[in-house]
Amino acid sequence: MLRLTIVRANKRAFGGAEIYLERLCEELGKNGIEYDILHSTIPKWILSGLRAWLFDVQVCLARDSSRFFFSLDRVSCADVLRVGDGVHRHYMRIKGGFPYTLLNLAYTHIEARGFAHAKHLIAISEMVKRNIIDCYGVAPEKISVVYNGIPLHSEEEQEAHSASAERLRAELCLGELPVILYVGSGYKRKGVHELLDVFARLQSRAWLLILGKERHLDAYKAHAKRLQIEERVRFLGARSDVWGFYALASVFVFPTHYEPFGNVILEAMHSRCAVITTRQCGGGELLAPRWLMQNPTDYAIAREIDALLSDSALLRRVQEENYARSLEFGIDKNAAQTMEIIARICKI
Repeated sequence: MLRLTIVRANKRAFGGAEIYLERLCEELGKNGIEYDILHSTIPKWILSGLRAWLFDVQVCLARDSSRFFFSLDRVSCADVLRVGDGVHRHYMRIKGGFPYTLLNLAYTHIEARGFAHAKHLIAISEMVKRNIIDCYGVAPEKISVVYNGIPLHSEEEQEAHSASAERLRAELCLGELPVILYVGSGYKRKGVHELLDVFARLQSRAWLLILGKERHLDAYKAHAKRLQIEERVRFLGARSDVWGFYALASVFVFPTHYEPFGNVILEAMHSRCAVITTRQCGGGELLAPRWLMQNPTDYAIAREIDALLSDSALLRRVQEENYARSLEFGIDKNAAQTMEIIARICKI
């Protein structure tokens, strides 16, 4: 029997893919499936583009006939490749700018070879599947869509999150005003500048809480000041108590320029938030069209946020619909679908 080797460069459970890997491994362990994990041994001080190429070499040299590789990273020699980081060639088209950097060349070269070599691809949204087909001409039947999954919370856990929300409301002196929430690191790609523009257009009184790491935080604070909303916006950085913030929020807004799926979408839905994102976010496929921005500068969405905050019945209905929908996307279901594909393709 072939042994499962899971490939992911980073070890720390910080990014979405790393957190997904941690959750997936928990499910594999519960089901008695043996595996090992191959992480990068390439020093962090090496330039990111060169590091990507060297990691690909490391992975390919580690292959042997007793193992098959399920990769969560861009590599050129996986048996099954989960395209969780999106399609870099498509992202380059959206981002614009000078395309011939070492990192861009490395990513596009590796993903082209990886898509061609793999026996099967797992896309984490229909959007990503379209990106793969449009950019690389991969046959649709070679790609399966498996949406992300999250741990589904028990009643006791939900009660604990609600209690945390009450503590946060008091700690942050938020009073009774509703809360609009954003969670995510890397503010430029994920649309925080545009989110501030949307918030400035609201007629409703509310707080905007922004969670996540950002190197250029002062620029966003300055933009909030220019818009004269700095008194109602809190930049709170990375937080370990994020579930309390989800429970605190009425509306979650994620106006990203490109996001292959976005676990934050599912997490906010599972926390009974009304959720708004863009059509450039794969997780938006779980939402009704009304709550999708055409792009991050679709400022007409401010009217829909005002509608939610001024109509408690509408807000409650959307929140409960989101919670019910989230129950379809437990990590156990994701793991089962993933392992079914691996077993079918690789003949475990």
